[in-house]
Amino acid sequence: MSKVTTKKMPEETAKSAPQGVSKELQIKLYKDMLMIRRFEEKAGQLYGMGLIGGFCHLYIGQEAVVVGMQDCVTPNDAVITSYRDHAHMLACGMDPKGIMAELTGRIGGFSKGKGGSMHMFSTDKHFYGGHGIVGAQVPLGTGIAFAHKYRKNGALSLVYFGDGSVNQGQVYEAFNMASLWKLPVIYIIENNEYAMGTSVKRSSSTTELFRRGEGFGIPGKQVDGMDVLAVREAGIEAVKHVREGNGPFLLEMKTYRYRGHSMSDPAKYRSKEEVEGYKEHHDPIDGLKARMIKDGIFTEDTIKVLEKEIKEVVNAAAEFAQESPEPPESELWTDVLV
Repeated sequence: MSKVTTKKMPEETAKSAPQGVSKELQIKLYKDMLMIRRFEEKAGQLYGMGLIGGFCHLYIGQEAVVVGMQDCVTPNDAVITSYRDHAHMLACGMDPKGIMAELTGRIGGFSKGKGGSMHMFSTDKHFYGGHGIVGAQVPLGTGIAFAHKYRKNGALSLVYFGDGSVNQGQVYEAFNMASLWKLPVIYIIENNEYAMGTSVKRSSSTTELFRRGEGFGIPGKQVDGMDVLAVREAGIEAVKHVREGNGPFLLEMKTYRYRGHSMSDPAKYRSKEEVEGYKEHHDPIDGLKARMIKDGIFTEDTIKVLEKEIKEVVNAAAEFAQESPEPPESELWTDVLV
């Protein structure tokens, strides 16, 4: 557990929040990001203890992207993402207990312990996965947007994917259909600079990923994905564009993950100095905290209280996950479509 500190980003260097961003909103965004950070740290601990099997991809460092975007939409809007998905579930309002139980393969999990880290769903929260195939969620999310338009329910689809997915052919087939039919979809590229272990500069001929939709008439925008207020501002613009019936919008979030691609990745393809530089100067949680201290919204005591509250929620989720039984053998035959 990291210590509470403001040394990394002093208040005097922090920017004040834009006009119209309330104290209550900033506190909510901070709590949501901190919840994700502490949940992911706990998941990493459980993985190290052997309680989580298979793959486990942590979102530490990228919290501002999903928290900022989810604040721009309604509970009726759909969300779909890749295998780095725990944060998206939390941001959608899914119960931390059910998420952690799924990570540990228990019956109390959202997919009854059969999906694990990469494949869980909640139709109640309009969360449609977690997908292990690179880029597969993009055409699926586009299809969900088509369903929204067909049903005329006013909802839109948020499709999250990474810089590694951007070069997949199915992504551009989806872009073409979405633009042609003016589907209510926002494509969010979480550009954390390394697709597994290969930098964007080595894998993409054009690194301005927000331009990838231009050939299909899809407007794009590059955003500081380490600043939750900047993400939210861009998200509001994208949502307005889509809600007005103008078709898809593409957002490239320039973000960074502190851990390796997965728990088994030592991340030797980047320097310690690079990672520490992001932590010290660009951390999304410390950045918002410094802003709020500067504006008189937060004190050290307030931060300690929030830390304690969130720690209790995360610990309760871990306890629930470990106490929940494994699924019975009969579950092998449920939820199977033939």
